Amino acid sequence: MEPHSQMTFPKNQELQKQEADATAYMNFMKSHRCYDAIPISCKLVIFDTTLQVKKAFFALVANGLRAAPLWDSKLQRFVGMLTITDFINILHCYYKSPMVQMYELESHKIETWRDVYLQYSNHFLISISPDASLFDAIYSLLKYKIHRLPIIDPESGNVLHILTHKRILKFLHIFGKNVPKPAFIRKQIQELGIGTFRNIATVQQTASLYDALSIFVERRVSALPVVDEQGSIYYFRKVVALYSRFDVINLAAQKTYHNLDMTMQEALRRRRCFLEGVIKCYPDETLETIIDRIVKAEVHRLVLVDRADVVKGIISLSDLLQAMVLTPAEVIM
Repeated sequence: MEPHSQMTFPKNQELQKQEADATAYMNFMKSHRCYDAIPISCKLVIFDTTLQVKKAFFALVANGLRAAPLWDSKLQRFVGMLTITDFINILHCYYKSPMVQMYELESHKIETWRDVYLQYSNHFLISISPDASLFDAIYSLLKYKIHRLPIIDPESGNVLHILTHKRILKFLHIFGKNVPKPAFIRKQIQELGIGTFRNIATVQQTASLYDALSIFVERRVSALPVVDEQGSIYYFRKVVALYSRFDVINLAAQKTYHNLDMTMQEALRRRRCFLEGVIKCYPDETLETIIDRIVKAEVHRLVLVDRADVVKGIISLSDLLQAMVLTPAEVIM
């Protein structure tokens, strides 16, 4: 039995090394607090629920923000978040409603919209303590399918920061340089199967902006590849642009939300910010390459394409954090 033991022992050691290697990022997140990920300088805007919806979205645009915590003066506590998703839901709900004219929307207060919207949903404020681990933060973000997690001081009740997938991944990228790189990040993305590859939500260039909002609402996606579909025999979806939820907020700044019948081509032309095009990746690229690209580009997702730029999938920050942190912990969302 002794020679047999000598043969299997190195294999056991190697197996233990691989297991420890795979959990490196998970352990990093468990060993750091949410407080650690708060930047030294950042901007935070808080809205009272009595503020007009129109003014609130103008304020988000003016400050370059995507969301703000909501304070209820009567209850003296934070009751939720106002996000771009709310703006999309409002436009989608009222644009073609025979009962409500769009101009009435401009006089609505946030609390009025919440009273209407909360009849159809069970929204409540999901937050986290500054002393909770980043692993717990990732778990909450993915479990509740949210993109913003307020860090609230349990003693003062103040919101300290809004934690996002992007901030967590950037924190790992900056401060996790000494973490041993797991072997799986050197594998190709197609081998790992990270991302969404079936039934990809896209929108045609000729579709209306209202069509895009409908897809945002129904599919609950954060961005839509805009495609130029060609061919009568073969079905090609060549990506020409990316239209995200954040782009929709510009409708408030430009006061163009009365015209949601414009085509996606027109909507893309009206975007104020300069865009360098779609940030893409390819199936044969490694996970390490993709992480590096998504962090440096400061985007929320990459469009997976073949060499002809035909859409094959979407790789989001949620997909990456699931694969790097939660899956090694045997937590599948």
